[in-house]
Amino acid sequence: MNTQIDVMAIGAHPDDVELSCGGTVAHLTRSGKKVVIVDLTQGELGTRGSAAIRKKEAIRAHEVLQTNSRINLNIPDGNIEINKKNVNQLITVIRKFRPKTLLIPHWLERHPDHEHAHKLCREAWFYSGLEKIKTKFNGKIQSPFRPKRFYHFMQKYEFTPTFIFDVSKYYSIKENAIKCFESQFYNPKSKESETLLSSKRFLEYIKSRDTHFGSIIGVDFGEPFYSIEPVGVNSFEAFL
Repeated sequence: MNTQIDVMAIGAHPDDVELSCGGTVAHLTRSGKKVVIVDLTQGELGTRGSAAIRKKEAIRAHEVLQTNSRINLNIPDGNIEINKKNVNQLITVIRKFRPKTLLIPHWLERHPDHEHAHKLCREAWFYSGLEKIKTKFNGKIQSPFRPKRFYHFMQKYEFTPTFIFDVSKYYSIKENAIKCFESQFYNPKSKESETLLSSKRFLEYIKSRDTHFGSIIGVDFGEPFYSIEPVGVNSFEAFL
């Protein structure tokens, strides 16, 4: 039986969603919305930690964010190929949960995995709506389903957002979810090689960026999103 959820957030690696739109996810779940996180890879090529460690961290973050489910597609890290197998794997998940909206990586990014994840998400989003593309879940043919819309979240490279979501009320939850991935961030006792994420300034940068985008809309913290298509509203109250 298919489940209907509100939002599916898809990241190339465990912690991508938390860093980019963890506040939005926390706001949605605390507002009664159903949210599922999909990690495409286990992040096994990461300089710090391991696939096993990151799996445990992802479970803890899932509990902090109170998402309905968290799924890892186990696509090889550093090799997110846009092929039939991977596209159909993501289509199967989309058709299972039938999200109204997808949150996906932007197409221009520092990390090639993030750009490949964007393309994989775009293809799965479109092809999930074609009935002649057959997928099965638990041995049963799935019905075609295409989410109504998708929005891009910001990772390393910045863009001019279409809208900025006020996450001030739930920002502490985002911070707690990010801290679940302790293997990836600053630890003066660690003997592993330093990375962009493990530098002392990285989490300060994330918070300052969220503060910046929040200041643009007159709130404490904001998360930016980009939409290819215009965003429609059905009440002027949204602007007030």
